[in-house]
Amino acid sequence: MAEKRVVHIVDDEETIRKAVAFTLRTAGFIIETYASGPEFLKIAGEAEIGCVILDMHMPDMDGLEVQAVLTQRNIDMPIVVLTGNGDVALAVQAMKAGAVDFLAKPIERAILLTAVDRAFARIDRAESRALEEAEARMQIDLLTPRERDVLEGLAQGHPNKTIAYDLGISSRTVEVHRASLMAKLGAHTLSETLRIAFSAGMGKRS
Repeated sequence: MAEKRVVHIVDDEETIRKAVAFTLRTAGFIIETYASGPEFLKIAGEAEIGCVILDMHMPDMDGLEVQAVLTQRNIDMPIVVLTGNGDVALAVQAMKAGAVDFLAKPIERAILLTAVDRAFARIDRAESRALEEAEARMQIDLLTPRERDVLEGLAQGHPNKTIAYDLGISSRTVEVHRASLMAKLGAHTLSETLRIAFSAGMGKRS
């Protein structure tokens, strides 16, 4: 692992920047903060390689726009996105575009540190992606066909109601399948569930 572990925090809310910076600094990370997407993008090409914590909802450029510019410029830094409302569709878009995780505000310390560690694991072990994919496929194999259908709906960014309509079942039944599949996958959050689904190649249907 690289000795210097730099985290770039991009968020227009000063209180969030300070809180996240304090949490990570006390955990031993080197912190750089930016009040907007454009401010970060000005220096991103020359910035120390590290993890980017990127807010989804910012006035000048939203997180998805910043993420797209980084991709266009071939700046390959793992991204953890922050959202204030747990918006599923945004989370799906960000993770499809390569984000490591998404976290809903307010952010729990342990969840934040786990996400950042996962981001640095991607830097430290690029070859781990193939292993992640194989493990994810093995986990998906544990699901029933109907549970896979529900998981595919989630990976498409659909709410329970839409999944229920598409599958011809009730929303309550979707909830039961969703709880069951998450238990089988060992996933405690939607972001964990989506990460496994995307690693296994789900969510690619148009």
